Amino acid sequence: MHRFVIRSRGVNRALCATLGALCILAVVGPWSAVAAIEPADAVAPGRADIVIIDGLKSFGPLERAPVVFLHDRHTEAMAKQGKDCLACHLMDKERLSLKFQRLEELNKQSVMDLYHTQCVACHKEYGQRAEKTGPITCGECHAEKKTVASIRQPLGLDRSLHYRHAKANEDKCERCHHEYNAQTKTLYYAKGREGACLYCHKEKTEENRISNRLASHMACIGCHRTVLSQKKKAGPIMCGGCHDPRQQALIAKVEDPPRLMRNQPDAVLVKVFRADEITTAPQERLSAVPFDHKSHEGYANQCRTCHHAALSSCAHCHTIQGHKDGQMVKLAQAMHQRDAIMSCVGCHRRKQEQPECYGCHGSIPAQRVWSTEAACRVCHVSLAKPLAAAADEEQTKALAAEMIAARRQSPAPVAVEDIPETVSINHLMNQFEAVKMPHRKILLALAENAREDRLASAFHSQSTTLCQGCHHNSPSSLKPPQCGACHGRTSDALNLTRPGLMAAFHQQCLECHQRMGIEKPAPRDCAACHAKRGSQGLK
Repeated sequence: MHRFVIRSRGVNRALCATLGALCILAVVGPWSAVAAIEPADAVAPGRADIVIIDGLKSFGPLERAPVVFLHDRHTEAMAKQGKDCLACHLMDKERLSLKFQRLEELNKQSVMDLYHTQCVACHKEYGQRAEKTGPITCGECHAEKKTVASIRQPLGLDRSLHYRHAKANEDKCERCHHEYNAQTKTLYYAKGREGACLYCHKEKTEENRISNRLASHMACIGCHRTVLSQKKKAGPIMCGGCHDPRQQALIAKVEDPPRLMRNQPDAVLVKVFRADEITTAPQERLSAVPFDHKSHEGYANQCRTCHHAALSSCAHCHTIQGHKDGQMVKLAQAMHQRDAIMSCVGCHRRKQEQPECYGCHGSIPAQRVWSTEAACRVCHVSLAKPLAAAADEEQTKALAAEMIAARRQSPAPVAVEDIPETVSINHLMNQFEAVKMPHRKILLALAENAREDRLASAFHSQSTTLCQGCHHNSPSSLKPPQCGACHGRTSDALNLTRPGLMAAFHQQCLECHQRMGIEKPAPRDCAACHAKRGSQGLK
């Protein structure tokens, strides 16, 4: 569920059990000790293992260009010599230091000398054995022009990958999750409060919390190395194994993984205030929103699809008037922002952009779809019964579940006999025969696309809603006005946004086919729709 971009510590199982952070043990999947070191040169068109060595910038402006270091290529070279990560990285107690040949940061000159001595010496050693080796001159390493592009993609644990890790760890969440006790200055496991690593481990190291990049590499690679040393299957230890998009595509998926339980409700009434701030009952502005949390979990890859800060209610950060924890983004904005990935409306809009939906929704103005009272009432439902002021959490959940069960389902479809089988389009009769549009066939195909879709069932409020996919500016009706009622023979000089009739037909039909991926008729195959008239008709 979470996009757990992983954190923490060591290289052995005992450390993983103590320090946690989604260490990966005995993963069931496509990787093995052999697959973990697939040649990085197979990656195209760029590489996922590029490490930019520019640590000296912490001492001031760099004197020369940073070094582009191909990590997987070096790991492969070490493996051929029977060496592993310890050839370059030291052990810091029970964990692997991610610094090169040191445990702590040194002064500028010492770090420079360390890289120059160790790297050049290794390259010369390979050269003396007449083996392919790396550069030994300054300009070869500190090159101004980069010759390789990065294709690195972040990797996190979606529902499938999280389930595989939980199963491999026998559901012992404490092996991966932890919290920090500021008084004892120790890590501990808090059952029921498991969260994503990114909630604590940020982009950069802060105080006693290492960065997410350091934490994830320490935990994941450390655990993978331990499992591999036991001759068991495990996740990758190479950069490309996690961050190469092609390798990510090969990760085995668990179809319909079990629900990840984290004390979340099945159903809930969306709150509009923070529990630690409310003193009196808020004035109701719109009807309540019963939220089917359980069903939405099945549509999300991870909890962070919606819970981008912490696993708490939306109103904990986004209140009616805004709160600093939510960067003053108000609740209405958080739920209704059309271009926001994590908002309700934004998520629903992305669904509308899928081919089976976009044929219609691509021609309907978004402001019309999301600003009508009918659309609002799909989510904002009047309370089935008054909610007592002293209602506890369980009573509220029960009421939400009752309201969800009573929510309107898809209306009965239009009777087939009421749908015209064909529609004759004869506005170009001076050049072509009338177009016989298979009207009924098209409408039934659209209805079939939407029949099993719960989102469509909720928002297609009338049996004739689908008609508005083509009749996009007229009320929902069994007998909408003809296209010519709005679109004239030529473009409307007073309304440049309203194309002429011929342009409107071609735009509507061809763009719909394109959005839905319909290959026939081809856009330039005029005769597929228009049978050209004989010479007698051309007068």
